[in-house]
Amino acid sequence: MLKLAVNLSMIFTEVPLLQRFALAKAQGFNTVEIQFPYVHSIDEIATALSQHQLQLCLINVPAGDLMQGGCGLAGVPGCEAEFAAAIEQAIAYASQLQVPTVNILVGKQPEGIAYADCLDTLTQNLRLACDRLAAHNIQPVIEMINGINMPGFLIQRMAQAQDLLTRVQRPNLKLQYDCYHMAMMGEDVIQCFQNNRQHIAHIQFADCPGRHEPDTAELNFTGFFQAIAQSGYTGFVAAEYVPSQISLQSLQWKQRYFPSETM
Repeated sequence: MLKLAVNLSMIFTEVPLLQRFALAKAQGFNTVEIQFPYVHSIDEIATALSQHQLQLCLINVPAGDLMQGGCGLAGVPGCEAEFAAAIEQAIAYASQLQVPTVNILVGKQPEGIAYADCLDTLTQNLRLACDRLAAHNIQPVIEMINGINMPGFLIQRMAQAQDLLTRVQRPNLKLQYDCYHMAMMGEDVIQCFQNNRQHIAHIQFADCPGRHEPDTAELNFTGFFQAIAQSGYTGFVAAEYVPSQISLQSLQWKQRYFPSETM
């Protein structure tokens, strides 16, 4: 049985973040993920989780200016100290909130800096991150993000992610697999998952194109969820999409694909 989660940064956004926990619980979710929880204190997030008996399964490491159109931290030469501080902030949140996995956004290639130099910086930063997170028993993951929505992202395709895992040489580094980003880059979503299952520690889903809820576009979610269930994967499978309508009305897929899921 798949372990389902819902992303509170993209779904239930009709209300402020701290009010989204109640909506998730009311819709039958027991597990949530948050991209960047840092706008609230650890105590505020902990209170919301406890009040609604929810588990937080994933957060992102702070990514500098990435979400505002900048290049982020992880692959930018000269930002190593900021990246190291971001890792420590993520560790503080993940440790106290009992978050098992953190996602390290590798960021974009700055103008005027060679890709090879960015990759060297990224490699060293990821080694540091993996070592620090291992000391706290927290799983690090990196994510492939398509270059159409985020031009210049350093790791867009599975082949690039495989090469990066080889470069970093830290066995605890795994992948976050988002079927939307893979589909946008022309990957065979199911085959790519099956071929790389051993490297994947977290899964997210949205339909493609559009990045809306399942069954609004072209992806085969019956086949995708079956492939995950049959693979022996034991991590979380998280809904991370932009609702095409009011969030509560976008959840028809839940009954369709997870009818007996108690979550």
